[in-house]
Amino acid sequence: MTTPLTTAPTAKAVLPIGLLIAVLAMVAVLLLPLPADLPVAGHRMLAILAFAVVVWISEAVSYEASAIMITALMAFLIGTAPTLQDPSQLYGSSAAIGLALTGFSNSALALVAGALFIAAAMTHTGLDRRIALVTLTRVGTSTRRILIGAIAVTILLSLLVPSATARSACVVPIMMGVIAAFGVDKRSNIAAGLMIVVAQGTSIWNVGIQTAAAQNLLTVGFMDKMLGQRVAWLDWLIAGAPWAVIMSLVLLWLVLKLLPPETDSIPGGKEAVAQSLADIGPMTGPQKRLLAVSVLLLLAWSTEGKLHPFDTTTTTYAGLVILLLPRIGIMTWKDVQSRIPWGTVIVFGVGISLGSALLSTQAGQWLGSQVVAHTGLDQVGPLAVFAILAAFLILIHLGFASATALTSALLPILIAVLQTLPGEFSRLGMTMLLGFVVSYGFILPINAPQNMVCLGTETFNARQFAKVGLLVTLIGYLLMLVFAMTWWKWLGWM
Repeated sequence: MTTPLTTAPTAKAVLPIGLLIAVLAMVAVLLLPLPADLPVAGHRMLAILAFAVVVWISEAVSYEASAIMITALMAFLIGTAPTLQDPSQLYGSSAAIGLALTGFSNSALALVAGALFIAAAMTHTGLDRRIALVTLTRVGTSTRRILIGAIAVTILLSLLVPSATARSACVVPIMMGVIAAFGVDKRSNIAAGLMIVVAQGTSIWNVGIQTAAAQNLLTVGFMDKMLGQRVAWLDWLIAGAPWAVIMSLVLLWLVLKLLPPETDSIPGGKEAVAQSLADIGPMTGPQKRLLAVSVLLLLAWSTEGKLHPFDTTTTTYAGLVILLLPRIGIMTWKDVQSRIPWGTVIVFGVGISLGSALLSTQAGQWLGSQVVAHTGLDQVGPLAVFAILAAFLILIHLGFASATALTSALLPILIAVLQTLPGEFSRLGMTMLLGFVVSYGFILPINAPQNMVCLGTETFNARQFAKVGLLVTLIGYLLMLVFAMTWWKWLGWM
């Protein structure tokens, strides 16, 4: 007689608590009395927004899964709601799903996809690594110069690699090689300072360059959709880059003060970088062609509306055509498809759809008017409006792990607030400036993907990161107020 084998009980899959709270938040909003000046569809969109915010803050499910959930909720809840034009008629599921997929026909989504292709081309050819190594060979062996080199690499790659996560993923291994070459402890101030500079420098230059981050392109998408105009690549650079330059120097100074390096100079560091550069060999044909295309794209982006009539999306796709051409190009679809984070494209498209639906159902306008009515924003000037809304974004960002999610959830509402406000000021400019603030992922490692990439090196802890990040946030915020009173006002963005 054989004794039956006993198997260990399998753990039951538990429904994430964040998802339950999100559903409860949505139901709670749906059960609230319908305001007289808010359409049913708008009421339901606010419920979906509540669901989205809780899911994104709690990270109960992946961003991609949440995007599909939001699409389904819009199809069912808006599909069964009366239309704004004729309350006796329902939207129907076909029109509702069309509304939920509006974002996928937006040029900003096409630009994000194109930007991800260029980032993939950089990693495919290894050009991003070569640019980083060449830059680092130009700096000395002192710890100060290595930190300056890290910032210089961040700036250069921000111009050429339109993905913050891709940039940090490229730079981090190189910097870890530098740390190893120095022979210093992984948990030393030198290593911690270097990685914090990479993470926070990336966020700083997300502000300075329009194509550096997905949230910027999402901001441009909302400008197009809600304001009927957008800020050109060069105009964004002229507005944001001076702030980013000053903040790069502030970051360098803070890291040197708060995490003083154990030694001022370490021999062998420059040689180690030069050796890494020698190991990857001479510049290849594909790298040369990609560099040429990247430089041409920079020229095209920076002269948009000045020397030619083509927008950033159009010129980016022209560049992609060259990169994908047989014999002339540098990659095939097969080479690139596995390197593209397709989930980002889905989240981005649904994010634009969410913002568009909030607008088309009048939920955004209603919420904007409520914010204005109950906060007294209509009683203060443009500078105070910017100061209050920017501080709000910085605080709320502490709960978000994704600047793209934060932009999707809040920027349409803030644009509606700006449209509701009286007085003469640039709504377009203010939207751009609030788009700058969305990149403030300085305080917690979880606030930006590049922070998490750097945290994974185990060179610093959350306390060290926050110690630097809190001061970067405070100084950066005050500097933005100074810029709002001077530079940005002179440029006509306030």
